[in-house]
Amino acid sequence: MNRTPIFQFILLSLLFPLWAVAASLNDILITQFKHVFELSDFASALVQSAFYGGYFLVAIPASMVIKKTNYKFGIITGLLFYIAGCTLFYPASEMATYTMFLFAIFSIAIGLGFLETAANTFSSMIGPRQHATLRLNISQTFYPIGAISGILLGKYLVFQEGASLEAQMANMTTEEAHAFGLQMLQHTLEPYKYIIFILIGILIVFVFTKFPSCKPFSAKAKASEKSPSLLQTLKYLAGIKNFRKGIAAQFLYVGMQVAVWSFTIRLALDLNPDINERIASNFMVFSFIAFFVGKFIANFLMTRFTPSKVLVFYSIIGAAMLAYVSFVPNMTAVYAAVAVSMLFGPCWATIYAETLEVVKEKKYTELAGAILVMSLIGAAIIPVTQGFVSDHFNSMQLSFLIPMACFIYIGFYFFGKMKQNDATQSAGDPLKMAQ
Repeated sequence: MNRTPIFQFILLSLLFPLWAVAASLNDILITQFKHVFELSDFASALVQSAFYGGYFLVAIPASMVIKKTNYKFGIITGLLFYIAGCTLFYPASEMATYTMFLFAIFSIAIGLGFLETAANTFSSMIGPRQHATLRLNISQTFYPIGAISGILLGKYLVFQEGASLEAQMANMTTEEAHAFGLQMLQHTLEPYKYIIFILIGILIVFVFTKFPSCKPFSAKAKASEKSPSLLQTLKYLAGIKNFRKGIAAQFLYVGMQVAVWSFTIRLALDLNPDINERIASNFMVFSFIAFFVGKFIANFLMTRFTPSKVLVFYSIIGAAMLAYVSFVPNMTAVYAAVAVSMLFGPCWATIYAETLEVVKEKKYTELAGAILVMSLIGAAIIPVTQGFVSDHFNSMQLSFLIPMACFIYIGFYFFGKMKQNDATQSAGDPLKMAQ
């Protein structure tokens, strides 16, 4: 395309905060469900398992549907699933069962899987190729707006004034606690009412807006070039050592990020019983601001140093901060958990780009990208692992050793990449070879 259609590009960019809202609301729900349903930390973290499990299952099917149709169809499909999932919060709040809420969250995740798969690529394609990365980065800057909005919706619509839920329910009889829990579940529905109206409005606009006909590169390939089968692709990718390492790093990074965010509010409530959920949720607002700022700092540092060196530095500081969170028994540990979010910013995109780069046979690239997206399943596994550790040791603080271990692995991963880059540069430099 010779130019970027501005209105269509703005519409695409508005999708990015929509999935951020849903993701950040999960951090609210984990805290709310913990006490309303009297859950263990392990069970409360199943919110993330349902959410990212949906992403995992839909990644490849969504890419196949889009390949056979177009990006607009994928986006409309995603919006419909998103609306359906939000609507399921109505029967879930009436049935008052944790399983029904998990099903609603899973349905939302299916919609978001379609939206992300379509919108990320479409944003990069809807205009001149030389500006593809710039367009995607512009679209992604909307993400923190949605994340902060989700926390604020939860803060003012789900969480209530007064003492914390745990403090209020401590002196109630079983019958009183049940009635109080039902009342609190009705508040859980509130954010999704507003989200449904916004989604319906955006869906109508998308249906009646004409978008340029963009297709993936592989769809434009010559008919004589037969696409490799799924089995052939998986066999090829499994044989690439650096691809396997990249998948592991992405799995642990996403899991680490979501785990820290899932339990930051709980950590604040544990360390300071005098505050309530509404006050504790402010720490998540600070976390997303730190995440946003961290991206800009990393972008500046990467103009002066290689991405691998920056990420090794980030990983060392991040692991040290999470050790501080785990062992210092006062509120400064919460501020350390917030500060760690500043170090998350550059991880996803850097791991994604560098892992995809090792796939030299470009006919395998499309599915390789989908498999990298599937590594989001780490966010379904690492938080529940952290929850299990919290339950086992009866310590929310010690459970932060799990994301610390993930950061250590990511540090070693980028240290290896840094050594590989240095070796490659030395091999290509005649002066260094002569020394």
